[in-house]
Amino acid sequence: MSINSAASQTASSRLLSLDIFRGLTIIGMIIVNNPGSWSHVFPPFLHAQWNGVTFADLIFPFFVFSMGMSVSVALSGRIEGGTNRTLLIYKILFRSLIIYLLGIFLWVWPEFNFTEVRWVGVLPRIAAVFLACAILYLNTTWKQWMNIGIVLLTTYWIVMCYLPIPGMGNPDLLVPEKNWANFIDLNFLPGYLWQKTWDPEGMLSTIPAIVTGLSGMLFYKVFQQYEDVYQKVTWSFVYGYALYFAGVIWGWEFPLNKHIWTSSYVLYTSGLAAMTFSVIYLTTEIKGFVKWSYIARVFGCNAIAAYVLASTLSAVFVIKSENFPGIKATWMNWNMQLGLDSRFVSLLYALGYMAVIFIPVHMLYKRKIFIKI
Repeated sequence: MSINSAASQTASSRLLSLDIFRGLTIIGMIIVNNPGSWSHVFPPFLHAQWNGVTFADLIFPFFVFSMGMSVSVALSGRIEGGTNRTLLIYKILFRSLIIYLLGIFLWVWPEFNFTEVRWVGVLPRIAAVFLACAILYLNTTWKQWMNIGIVLLTTYWIVMCYLPIPGMGNPDLLVPEKNWANFIDLNFLPGYLWQKTWDPEGMLSTIPAIVTGLSGMLFYKVFQQYEDVYQKVTWSFVYGYALYFAGVIWGWEFPLNKHIWTSSYVLYTSGLAAMTFSVIYLTTEIKGFVKWSYIARVFGCNAIAAYVLASTLSAVFVIKSENFPGIKATWMNWNMQLGLDSRFVSLLYALGYMAVIFIPVHMLYKRKIFIKI
């Protein structure tokens, strides 16, 4: 973990549109992960039960895509600045370890019960993807990134759709328990599994998630090739739409599915992420409409720190006592008694919680403190 202050990194040295894009994903994560009640949520803010994609299913791959872009931005600058390659690898390994350990911390917090640890999760997956992408960036070319991505997605498709599973026979992607990701998690992944017999951030499905990061790296390679800003936007849209269209077509054979991070899902979400970033770049850095993005910029400059803070503080809002049911429950009960739609009340709580997290993150931003986790 390191802290970059104004002396070493000012806000002006950052890619504004990337901060905004990353910040919007973190805002989405906080809102989706912290409803007033999981029993009262508008459908777009819930993950698809199995095959299919909702708004909530776009947030994690969007963040992974932005992380791939960030790897390219950060490491290209370090390499051009003459930073020792061995030192870079050491920093990459250390940062990956810190992110992974933060993920474990969030799981055991606040009881610190180590009897059933979930060894995978959002931050552990981010750590694995960051490690793989950064090492590949330092040791391979962009053409090799593309070839590696194609090989991994194709192999994953063949394994998940056609390779017989011991004791189960041929895979069936209509059944959550009848695929290789479930088989490997159940038999080889220790600790707690989120879905009892499999985990949506499990071992095998982390492989295509790495390709989502690679797609972000490739996108930035396309983006930086052009000096003319309108060419940047045009080819960024072409890149994004090509991936999106390929994902839709592949989805007819290999369904879009976040839980096992299918190959079609990688292409589909990466394409949407690229086009979303392009709209943000066009709006803010070409047209100059920046004021609307202030909250997103604040979150984007300390994205993982904001996520960790939100995940840690959420436990405080459900603490109850003999005479007090907790802040979250009190909010839901009081507003539902007013006759408001329970789903709307639940969403308002999530927005309010996001506003609470904004306060400390904004204090860091105003002081130009950027925590590099």
